[in-house]
Amino acid sequence: MAKRKPNPAFMKPMQPDAALAAVVGSKPIPRTEITKKIWEYIKKNNLQDAKDRRNINADDKLLKVFNGKKQVSMFEMTKLVSKHMS
Repeated sequence: MAKRKPNPAFMKPMQPDAALAAVVGSKPIPRTEITKKIWEYIKKNNLQDAKDRRNINADDKLLKVFNGKKQVSMFEMTKLVSKHMS
C-alpha cells in the first residue's frame, strides 16, 4: 500500500500577520506548524476551558486573533486563525 503524501497546500509556508505572529512568531511556516504552535501556546498558558475542553479562552494575544471573541471552539479557532495568514 502506498504511503499517503501530505497535502502540499498544508506544507506551503504561510506568512502570519502581526496578531498571529505575536503567538506563533513572524517567520513564514506551514499551516500545520502554525496550528501546532497555537496549541503549544494554549497549553502553556492554560487557556483550554476547564469545563468544556473543546473551548479555548482567549488571552490578550489570542483576542486579536479571535476577532475580539473571549471564547471560541476548536473548530472555530482554525477558521479564525486562517484569516491571519497570507
